[in-house]
Amino acid sequence: MEFHAAVKTVLEAAADPGRAAPMQAYMRGQFVFLGVAAPQRRLAAKALLAGLQDIGADALLQHAQRLWQRPEREYQHVALDMLALHWRQLTIGHVPALLALARQRAWWDSVDGMAGIVGDVLRAERRRGGDGHAHMDAALRHDDFWLRRIALLHQLGWRADTDAAWLFGAALALAHEDEFFIRKAIGWALRDYARHAPEAVTAFADAHRQRLSPLTRREALKHQPS
Repeated sequence: MEFHAAVKTVLEAAADPGRAAPMQAYMRGQFVFLGVAAPQRRLAAKALLAGLQDIGADALLQHAQRLWQRPEREYQHVALDMLALHWRQLTIGHVPALLALARQRAWWDSVDGMAGIVGDVLRAERRRGGDGHAHMDAALRHDDFWLRRIALLHQLGWRADTDAAWLFGAALALAHEDEFFIRKAIGWALRDYARHAPEAVTAFADAHRQRLSPLTRREALKHQPS
């Protein structure tokens, strides 16, 4: 069966229509849903996505773009599952396409999922000695706050690979913003790095107490000893 027809078949088979309305309400009514919870979605599409391992990056992105155009939100989540599974086929040259995709039908769920994919690609580039933040400086300055959020979050999980100077600089560059999703992202990024370098994050948060919002500080220091 053709891939997109097969995705439609497995998602509709896994759907629980009774879950659709609560899922839509959780996303503030911005998207319609089939009613497929994340575990069921991943299980339903697992074999289909695994079969894409040799199709190449351009084909993956074409599939993602087509899935993104479907009205039900689960299709965007399948696209993210697909890209996350096959991110090793992507290079820094594909980051602009990933960012462009993230701007479509953007909300925290798809944006944060894309931040992880972009982060995987850039972390691999950094380990090869390349630019581990390619395109992120521009994203940090972009008018679209969702791209600024991706820039802030792209180092999540990097641990020892984290460029602390870049992270702290990005946090201060956006610390003046009132946008909830930016303030939350700064705190999340700092909290994640604190798992590797708690003293550095505490020192940073204390040194810039007046510039960081209370929300950011609370998130950053959430798991730090009081």
